[in-house]
Amino acid sequence: MGHSHHNHGDHKYGNHQLDLKKRKTAWVLLISLATMLLEISFGYITNSVALLSDGWHMASHVVAIGASWLAYRYVLRKQGEGKSVDTAKALSAVGLLNASALAIIAVSVIYECIMRFSEVVDIQYKEAIWVSLIGLIVNLASAKILHHDDEHSDDNLRAAYLHVLADVLTSALALVALVVGYFSNISNIDTAVGIFGSLVILNWSRKIITRSIKEIRNEKRNKRE
Repeated sequence: MGHSHHNHGDHKYGNHQLDLKKRKTAWVLLISLATMLLEISFGYITNSVALLSDGWHMASHVVAIGASWLAYRYVLRKQGEGKSVDTAKALSAVGLLNASALAIIAVSVIYECIMRFSEVVDIQYKEAIWVSLIGLIVNLASAKILHHDDEHSDDNLRAAYLHVLADVLTSALALVALVVGYFSNISNIDTAVGIFGSLVILNWSRKIITRSIKEIRNEKRNKRE
């Protein structure tokens, strides 16, 4: 079914609404940064490619969510100065940037996993499982913070939300892979799961890229009219 969005160039989100979204992305940025450092550190310590990939995956999201926060900050500052801002176009552009970064990281993770398939890796499963569980809990909390009733009409918020959902997926898959690997002693399970998760994330990023481009084109058409 067709779905009409009202993100026209002359539309302004309320300052209170934008400020709320800015504060939400700021909180998610901080806790994601802390979790990223934890996962990357323990990924190297435990020699877990699933945990390490999840950590680097989250690193890309720290950059992307940071860009989302800056976008809200920029729009609020311009509106505070009384200047006209094409809010929807600005947010859609950042959404496009975030989704593109997500796709690039997914491809890089797939490549890394393929390179590791032939290797026999000695993983410290117990430590990696605990850190992966922490990462999953943090990502679920971040998704809850970013969830908003109008996220479907804000490509910037939607892209940030999808980044966090992608982290939820990769953290859950990493946890499952580590648990199964612990009991089966098959180290390549986390590599296979990493590839599967990245393919799902590629599909998500494709959708938001297509949507953002469509919104930007609509804004240009509306401006000409």
